[in-house]
Amino acid sequence: MELLTIVLSGLLGLIAPIGLVIDRTAENAIRSQFANVKQLQVRVDNAPSHQLLQGKVQRVRVAGRSLQLKQQNLQIAALELETDAIEIDPRTLRKKPLLQRPLQAGLRVVLTQEDINKLLQSPKFLAQLEKMKISVDDSSNTEYNSVYQFVNPSVKFLANNRLSFQVELQNESQKQSLLIKAESGINIIGGKNIQLVEPEVTANGQAAPPQFLNQIVNNINQRLDLGKLESNGLQVRILKLNMKQQELEIAAFIRIEPSSKFLETRGS
Repeated sequence: MELLTIVLSGLLGLIAPIGLVIDRTAENAIRSQFANVKQLQVRVDNAPSHQLLQGKVQRVRVAGRSLQLKQQNLQIAALELETDAIEIDPRTLRKKPLLQRPLQAGLRVVLTQEDINKLLQSPKFLAQLEKMKISVDDSSNTEYNSVYQFVNPSVKFLANNRLSFQVELQNESQKQSLLIKAESGINIIGGKNIQLVEPEVTANGQAAPPQFLNQIVNNINQRLDLGKLESNGLQVRILKLNMKQQELEIAAFIRIEPSSKFLETRGS
């Protein structure tokens, strides 16, 4: 969700204290939210000056390439965003701009396989991965109740919205390692539930036990339920997910409520 926070922070910074909005000001506000930007264009459809002073903007369009996030080791190959009208509480223009009505926008993002793998190997992501552990009770040997930790993840995009993923499960106490290889389709249900379809998983070349496979699939499906964001004032609906070799394209509709908790962390 960092990408949403970054763009929103830039959008809320478009209106200067004197109430003027210009394309260059908008571009600088959004550019400042990224660690590195190769290309960025911002177009602001200006409302009449008296509406600008009231904190109103008709529309903002953003198009960028090779955008490096600040807090994550992830580069976005392409970004396109177009908002509906934006209304900011005029009493907050000289302070911390606050939305007066929900912000709605269409978003298109393109990610490459290479950049995703850089993210998977980043220290921050690996630290999160260490928290995901699986306890395996070996009923054939009551001495062992092994706990495995995920390491060395990598992903490969395939045709027809399928992907291949591999990761190692290491058990330091027993000096054991399992190479997990998985392939699955991706399906979007109701625009918000991202589900794995017909997953195939092997461990060291052997088909994974059903209970092991179900545990992994259920865990991932729960984490990819975008409906959970709605309790925090953020609605995301996936309109398009197109996966092909070396590239993933996602188009989505976004609605952010003025009371959203995601507004509290913008600009951080």
